[in-house]
Amino acid sequence: MKLGILYSGGKDSNLAALIAKKEGYNLSCLISIASENKESFMFHTPSISKVTAQAKAMQIPLILQKTKGEKEIELIDLKKAIKKAKKEYKIQGVVTGAVESVYQASRVQKICNELGLECFNPLWQKNQMEILEDLIKEKLGVIVIAVAAYPLGQKFLGKKINEKFIEEMKKLKEKYQINPAGEGGEYETFVINSPLFKKSLKIKSFKDFGENHSWKRELEI
Repeated sequence: MKLGILYSGGKDSNLAALIAKKEGYNLSCLISIASENKESFMFHTPSISKVTAQAKAMQIPLILQKTKGEKEIELIDLKKAIKKAKKEYKIQGVVTGAVESVYQASRVQKICNELGLECFNPLWQKNQMEILEDLIKEKLGVIVIAVAAYPLGQKFLGKKINEKFIEEMKKLKEKYQINPAGEGGEYETFVINSPLFKKSLKIKSFKDFGENHSWKRELEI
């Protein structure tokens, strides 16, 4: 079955894509939404402009759809992108990295139903510590590129998801009730290497923007 990957460049969409590939599905294209709304409930926005480099590393075609990110209108843009994937790459289904957000999952499912496509959510309701452990087990190179929760700050940017990171997140969950996988928007990630990549991405430089406990790192690939 040919699938389109709803792709943000972060850990969840990359892990979902890898699971789909390992289950024997054909990854026909990536579908990414570049939202102008940094507070979008639907779409991951940090470093979305860098998905082109990730698509190139995977040698998978990319559909990059821009949206102003206005609530519900952004869903029209998402539908437009998925429709394009169906027409151009003959996809029969869509894979998402949705873990907990009913808002996201239900809306993607609705669009798929309308377009006669299957919808796969391989990470849905999965234990979040297990997701972090799977990233390590599957050899994904994942770094933190945005934070938005106390006590996280600029020093948290650039951290790699490894065993040390998992131990740190366990402590932060215990002490501050921080969601260990960042499902509450506590942090966002970017994948620089994966078994799906033909070669890993090199970060040439970066700039940090923010204050207090809200920071973003803009990467130059």
